[in-house]
Amino acid sequence: MTKEFFSQVTNLEQAFPKPDRRLRLGVVGGGRISQTQAMAARQSDRWEVVAGALSSNKDKAKALGAEWYLDDERCYTSFEDMAQQEAQHPQGVDAVMITTPNHVHFDAAKAFIENGIDVLCDKPLTNEVDEAVALADLTRQSGLIFGVGYAMSCFAMIRQAKEIVANGGIGKVNQIHVEFMQDWMTPEDIGEAEHVKWRLDPKKSGATSCTGDIATHAAHLATFVSGLPMTHLRAEMHVCGSPKPLEDTVFMNTRFANSVPGTLMATRLAPGNRGGLRLRIFGSEGGIEWDLEHSEYLKHARFGEPDRILSRGHGHGVASNVERLVRTGRGFPEGLIEAWANLYTEFATAVAARRDGLTLPNDYLAYPDVEDGAEGVKFIHATVQSNAAGGNWVEIL
Repeated sequence: MTKEFFSQVTNLEQAFPKPDRRLRLGVVGGGRISQTQAMAARQSDRWEVVAGALSSNKDKAKALGAEWYLDDERCYTSFEDMAQQEAQHPQGVDAVMITTPNHVHFDAAKAFIENGIDVLCDKPLTNEVDEAVALADLTRQSGLIFGVGYAMSCFAMIRQAKEIVANGGIGKVNQIHVEFMQDWMTPEDIGEAEHVKWRLDPKKSGATSCTGDIATHAAHLATFVSGLPMTHLRAEMHVCGSPKPLEDTVFMNTRFANSVPGTLMATRLAPGNRGGLRLRIFGSEGGIEWDLEHSEYLKHARFGEPDRILSRGHGHGVASNVERLVRTGRGFPEGLIEAWANLYTEFATAVAARRDGLTLPNDYLAYPDVEDGAEGVKFIHATVQSNAAGGNWVEIL
C-alpha cells in the first residue's frame, strides 16, 4: 500500500482500500482451522500464504507445505526458526496467523512480535491471564498490529446490530442474553477423535474446554454489539455427557457496565444445534436478535411498532459503513468464510497502514485486537474462579 493511494481514502463509507500488492502471510499450525482461515485470507484478495511452520516433524512439515504450495525452504519445523528467518528474508512475511492448540499461542505470538512481525492469533489468546497481559503490553510497546480470531464479530449483520445499538435504536440497554449451542460432542466416544483430544487435555486447552472455545465467542459478541464491558459473572461448569477431564457445558449469569444484567450459556451437547450462537439485546425502546444459523438476517424491534427484519445486502436499512463488508448481492448467501475474510481484510488494512506509517481514523476498523483477546482470557479465568467457588459472583479483573 502506498501513501499516495491511501491518502485518497477520505470517505469512510467507501470500500476498504487495497494495498498495491498482496501481503505475505505465514501460518503456524496446520490443523483444520488454519485451512479455514487461509481460505478466508485468500478470499479477501489481500493475502498470499508464502511460509509456514505446519508441523514439528520435518517430513510432515514438508508434506503439508507441498499441499499448501509452499517452497521447501520456507517450510519450517519450529515457529522460532520461522520468526527469525522470515524477519531476515528479503520477501519475508508481512504477518503470521497462529492456529495451533491454545498452549502454543503465547510463545509463538511472542516470538513473532519480538521479530517485528504482525500477528493474528486464534482465540483464546492464551491459557493464562498474565501471558495475555504480557502480549498486550508487548504489542503496545512494539507498535505492531495484533488481531484475534473472534470472527463472529465480523458478520455484516453483527456490525449492523452494533450500529443500531450505538445509535440508540433500542434505547438504553437493560439486558443482554447470549448462547452458543452445539451438538458435536454428543457421541459417547467423541473424546477419542484426534481433533478432539487436545481440546480435552488441560495441558493444551488450559483450565476449560467449552468455555475457552465457544463461550468466549459469546462473551465477546455480547460486549462488542452492546458496547458494554462485562464486569462480573457467576458460573457453573458441567460435564453433561460422557466423562471428560474438562467441561462440555457452562451456564452463567453476567453483569455488564451500568449494572446491566445478562445470561450466557454454552454447550456442545445440544442435539439439533450446530452453529447455535444467538444474541439478544433488549433496551428501553426495543431490541435486536441475531442467530448464527440464519446469519443473513437481523431482527430489530421497536416497542409498539412492527418488527423489522434486515437482511445482508446493499441499502434497505443497512448502514453504509456495513456495506463495505458485503461481497454479494441481497439473496446470494454469505457465511462464516466471508466473516473470516472480513477480519482478514480489516487486519490487512491495519498492517499495510502501519508499514506505510499511516494513522487510520479511530472508528475505521473494528477487527478484534489483542486487548479483546486479553479480555477474553480474563473472562475465562473468572468463569473458572466462580465455578470453583460454588457459582459465586466474581469480578472480571
